[in-house]
Amino acid sequence: MGLSNDPDLQSVLFGLFLSMYLVTVLGNLLIILAISSDSHLHTPMYFFLSNLSLADIGFISIRVPKMLVNIQTHSRAISYMGCLTQMSLFAIFVHMDDMLLTVMAYDHFVAICHPLHYSVIMSPRLCGFLVLVSFLVSLFGSQLHNLIALQITCFKGVEMKNFYCDPSHVLSLSCSVSSTNNIFMYFVGAIFGFVPISGIFFSYYKIVSSILNFPSRGGKYKAFSTCGSHLSIVFLFYGTGLGVYLGTAVSHSSRKDAVASVIYTAVTPNAQPLYP
Repeated sequence: MGLSNDPDLQSVLFGLFLSMYLVTVLGNLLIILAISSDSHLHTPMYFFLSNLSLADIGFISIRVPKMLVNIQTHSRAISYMGCLTQMSLFAIFVHMDDMLLTVMAYDHFVAICHPLHYSVIMSPRLCGFLVLVSFLVSLFGSQLHNLIALQITCFKGVEMKNFYCDPSHVLSLSCSVSSTNNIFMYFVGAIFGFVPISGIFFSYYKIVSSILNFPSRGGKYKAFSTCGSHLSIVFLFYGTGLGVYLGTAVSHSSRKDAVASVIYTAVTPNAQPLYP
């Protein structure tokens, strides 16, 4: 259904989302290029940041280009297989962002709480392993969502009140899905959200406890400033994500869902180039 039925707003929405998309893709590509070309940036933190930038490019590319095409062609249709593909890729990149933010929190924890052992703990082999595990967990989470979606045999409607195929919205259109599958879908979402954010909170609990014991005020400020940008993206990512999923579960306000979805899918990746 898109964001608005007002014909006068279509050109404004097209220009706005095209600008956000180009800024996000170009900004993240520049991050990847800068990190790969500068040997001084070949550190675990920037290695994870480059992977996060790559995931964010995919995160925004599976939804915004389709929306731009819909605006230009004045058609909002999407095929069933196209919707499942978009939903599957969406789940992969969401979980990938989720896992990488957790890994980066662990990297900050080691750097601040165990600085003398940082280079030994965060070895290139461990960093590569953490990224690989993040991808495999993301792929597994995506397949769990697909397993439920493929069991849907009929739909009570063909209009999705959003601008992309979100798993929770697809589930809400089903006329055959059981309450067990409904509960399982939200349980999977809760697990893949709760476990990573618990790791982030635990890491920052240890970080704050360690920073408070720093003798100098300058050291405390430097440590907090190092974590500030990461925390801001964590709060933006999880805050809007919870707004989308909880809003879909307890509310039927399509306007509020759309606003949260825009921030979740377009604004959050757009803020990623500001991380360093």
